[in-house]
Amino acid sequence: MNIAPVTGVSPTTATGFIQPTAKTGTDGSAFANSLGSAVNEVQNLQGISNDLSVKAVTGDLTDIHAATLASTRASLAVEMVSTFRNRGVEAFNEIMRMQA
Repeated sequence: MNIAPVTGVSPTTATGFIQPTAKTGTDGSAFANSLGSAVNEVQNLQGISNDLSVKAVTGDLTDIHAATLASTRASLAVEMVSTFRNRGVEAFNEIMRMQA
């Protein structure tokens, strides 16, 4: 009886198990990058909202709905960031209250 060889499998060790790669992101850099990009996005939303608000005041705005949406998005993003900050401070305070 002939057995067909298994294709597409290349054992990387003598046991045939694939060795796990080195752990990535354990130093917190991935979290820091995510947080930094979120803050940049909030700043971008606020800038767009401010630009459209200035256009609305000067009479250069053609679509009031765009200004309203931009303002609401910026407001919601700021509220979300402040909620994350408050939750982080609460978690830190809870950790500091723990007894060793």
